[in-house]
Amino acid sequence: MGTHPLQGWCAHPLTGTVGDVTTDARRHVSPGRLPATPTTQDRVTEAHELFRSESSGALSGTYPALATVDPGLFGLSVVTTTGDVISAGDAQTPFTIMSVAKPFVFALACELRGIESVRRFVGVNATGMAFDSTVPVERDQRGRTNPMVNAGAIATASLVPGDGVEARWEVVHDALSRFAGRRLELDHDTLASARATNHRNRGLANMLAAVGALEGEAADAVEVYTRQSCLSVTATDLAVMGAALADGGTNPVTGQRVVDPETAHATLAVMAIAGMYETSGDWLFDIGMPGKSGIGGGIVTVSPGKGALGTFSPLLDGAGNSVRGQLAARHLARRLGLDILASEESPPVR
Repeated sequence: MGTHPLQGWCAHPLTGTVGDVTTDARRHVSPGRLPATPTTQDRVTEAHELFRSESSGALSGTYPALATVDPGLFGLSVVTTTGDVISAGDAQTPFTIMSVAKPFVFALACELRGIESVRRFVGVNATGMAFDSTVPVERDQRGRTNPMVNAGAIATASLVPGDGVEARWEVVHDALSRFAGRRLELDHDTLASARATNHRNRGLANMLAAVGALEGEAADAVEVYTRQSCLSVTATDLAVMGAALADGGTNPVTGQRVVDPETAHATLAVMAIAGMYETSGDWLFDIGMPGKSGIGGGIVTVSPGKGALGTFSPLLDGAGNSVRGQLAARHLARRLGLDILASEESPPVR
């Protein structure tokens, strides 16, 4: 297990100068909206400049296709609940969404099956274990985990109605595309790579089926889950998707309601509980917002009522979370007043 990238913080002091950028990471409190667009752009650019040279972490080895991504890629995008889009770096570079799809499929299941029904079937409590661990399934009589880890996400995917895999996939594909505000496409190379090496997830699905924690065929649930994980997105897409949750279920770019406010609330709750796997507690302590990561290098971070941050950088820590993405999220949580737990401004951290 690698060191949490926000611990120590010696490589990037919260005050001082890094390169040509002067930092001041005192925690600011938002009045309920983001700063004016020019100020937000300056701070997003600042975060990109501060952390683009961070070289710690490693590419994911979970699927062969993920091990070939350029490790230098780094993009940031903020989307406000008024529909403004502010970006820096490789914000338009496509990558596979992987586990960042999980909260949005959970939201879909809640819309279709009811929030409490999904909660009872899948579970919502943190496991404190790796995202693909079998132990949480084994220790719960009904195989419940939470929608942010693989077992729970496979169970969630099984709840999507449809006559066969293709019909169910179209429901998921359409929902994720509505969150993003555009038709998302599959990364077929990554999908082929995942299908060929997906043994762990197949095992989890079989375990779930054995205790009645899966609807339908295990193989069908894994196929839908694998496809949702292999959609191609950008950092800006993630920010738009997160901003839809920040705006109570309405995509602020398209103006289309994707889910109800109650569903958006439930989705943000499970993101806060378990969105960053076994380091979810560290994340909430440091960033103060719901977030969800994926081994493709993406993170979506949501500040309800204000907007969302999408980041992409494929170098991961030991828990499978983007190192640069976490550093940028902490910096911008403070600089833009996004931290939902902050009730007063803090002095600069020294």
